[in-house]
Parts: sequence; structure tokens; C-alpha cells
Amino acid sequence: MSPRAGNAGPHTLAFVESPVQLLNVLEWAHAHAPGVGLTLVVLSPVDPMTRGQLRRMSDLAREEGHEVRWEEARGGPLAPFQTVGGLAGPLRRAGRVVLGDPFSRYVQLLLTITRARDLVVVDDGTATMEFVGQLARGERLVRWHRKGGRPGPRDLLFAPVSAAARRRLTPGDSRRVEIFSSMPMDETPAGVTVRANTFAWTRARFGPPRLTRGADMVGTSLVETGVVDDGRYLEAVRALATAHGATRYFAHRRESTDKLHRLAVETGLEIVRPELPLELIARRGPIGRTILSFPSTVVHTLPLALSGTEVRVAVCDIDPAWLTEHASPRAQGFLSGVTGTAREAHGLTTAAPTHTPDPAPATDPTAPPHTATFATLPGPTGRTGPAGTTGAVAAG
Repeated sequence: MSPRAGNAGPHTLAFVESPVQLLNVLEWAHAHAPGVGLTLVVLSPVDPMTRGQLRRMSDLAREEGHEVRWEEARGGPLAPFQTVGGLAGPLRRAGRVVLGDPFSRYVQLLLTITRARDLVVVDDGTATMEFVGQLARGERLVRWHRKGGRPGPRDLLFAPVSAAARRRLTPGDSRRVEIFSSMPMDETPAGVTVRANTFAWTRARFGPPRLTRGADMVGTSLVETGVVDDGRYLEAVRALATAHGATRYFAHRRESTDKLHRLAVETGLEIVRPELPLELIARRGPIGRTILSFPSTVVHTLPLALSGTEVRVAVCDIDPAWLTEHASPRAQGFLSGVTGTAREAHGLTTAAPTHTPDPAPATDPTAPPHTATFATLPGPTGRTGPAGTTGAVAAG
């Protein structure tokens, strides 16, 4: 155990499934549990990009003095049973449980086992806004981009576990619930303590960054989740890059390789696969003086992480015409709420394409080749991932 952490207070067990969740657990520990040694359980996904970022975030957690337990939670048909069985003992002994995704079926199942008196929910991006509202209204827990759809067989089978998890996340005489978030809260569930995440650990640990003259763009997985049409999205990116002089595109970890290759070919942007959450990448620099983003978690988190610098964050609204026919009826209102509250809270400016994008044609495989540049930024110890190559993303 590092001198940075100790064993004061109740034993704390934290469950994370994404790099951003792990970052926010470190922020919570820095702000509200100094001297407490966490056991961080990484429920590892199968996606290589996410795994790479989680590995590097785990290195940072160990440097802060926390124990990291890596679980191959999705490593085969028996992995869930082995993972849950192996965690049952630590869960029953933990006095406090910190979790990053209350919508996760894995986490919901683990919540039915714990006897912890203190439960803390840290941000899992904009989904936290929806979780807080659903908890306040006593609704079943459903991710915002799936809300309005008909529950599938797996949803119905898992419904009792989900309902039990929601009850466990409701404060009672023997249970305290805290939400640690940088997101705006329109509704606060009765009895829940809400604490603000100001990214104090990130600012103390990294930066300030060196700024470049140009603009950078932040990618989104709205195409991958079926919310936004891919052709409309590509044309919007191209128009924004032209209007604002953007040269780099920071890919979301869930964006597909095919989409990113097409973006590089048709926009000329350098596609960057960061090895850490964008809040840390931006704070370390170099970063553009202007960061362009669609509705995303970063329109709330980057202004906090970059507080005191000259970086300007600009947000581009999602035109209703860009939505797919499969998008949830809730999608437009939710996305508008993300950008509207960010403008109100942080005074963000508006980025707009030079015209309303029309769907872009599919790339012609017989057309002359265009150099598509992909890069991977160094990890926390200065290591670099595989070198960028033409037509292939260098994943961490």
C-alpha cells in the first residue's frame, strides 16, 4: 500500500467497467475519502480500446495507493458465475460500495449481494442524469437511448434483479446513498446526498496543458448506439471541421474502425485513439484552443478539467433530421438537455456546421486512395501504443 492511501474508515469496494468510471472513482476518493485505501474491481469488457484505457487507468490507481483487482468478467460463458462467486465474500464484508454504472446488469446483480451501509454512484457520463431522474420518479432503470422501446426477453428475465437493485439504491434507515457527479441534476431523489465532482484530482495531477493554435474535435458513439445516421454524422463532422479549422478528431472508445477510417478518408482529419479518458488527455496536452463536441459527457467535464486555462469548449446540437428511425422518442429531448444545461452551467459557445448536412455517399472502394492517419497518444508512463497506420486504427 502506498503512503498516499491507508485503511481509515469502512472498507471500500469499487466496481468499474469503463475508464471514465475509474477516473471518477479516483476523483471521489481524492475529494471525499482521503487516506482510504480502495479495492478497485475492474469488470473488464472485451473491447480492446476500452481494455487498453482501463489498463492505463489501473496504473494510475495503483500509483495513488489503491489495490486493483482485474476480473475477466466476460471471458467466456462461465466467467460471470466465476466472477460473482469470487466477489461474494468481499461484497459481504465491504462497508462501502462505489459503482459507476447502475444500469449495468453485472453491477445490479452484485448489488443484490452486498450488505454495505454506504453506496456511492459516480458518473458514467450523461447516463447519470437519466439514472437520477428515474430513481427520483421510482421508475425501472433503463438507459436513455433504449427508453420507449419494448422490453426484450432478457429484460423481462432480469427484471426482478433490476428491481432489487433499484430498491438497494434507494436510501433507508440502514443505508445511505450518495451521488458524486459533474452532471446537472434536475431532480434529486429523496434522502440521496449529492456531491459535486470538480475534477480536483485531475487538475492537481496533470497540466496545465500546452495549447495549439488549431481546433480539436471530440467523437461520439451516437452512430454506434443507433441514435444518429452515419452519413449525416460524417457530413456534420466534415462541415464543422471546415468551419472551425479542426485538424484532429479524438475518437470515442466505442466508435467503429470502419467509421473512423471513412472519417479520415473523407474529412482529412487525423484520427486519434487516446489511451486515457479525454479529460486527462486534454489536461496533459497539447490540446487545441477550441474543442468542438456533439452532445456528450465532455461538454460538462472538460470545462471543469480545463478550468483556469484558455481552452474554449464549443458544442454542436444534433439536428432532429440526423436521427435514425430506430432512435428512442426520448433521444432528441435528452440530447438537447445535455447541451442546454452545459451552456447554462459553463457558458459554452455554439458550434454549427456551415450548412445542414445531407447524408454522405458511401466510400467508393475503387476511388484513388487517400492517406488516412491514425494515432495513439502516450499512456501515463510515456509509453506509446502501436504506430499509426494507413487504414487501421492503432488500439491501446
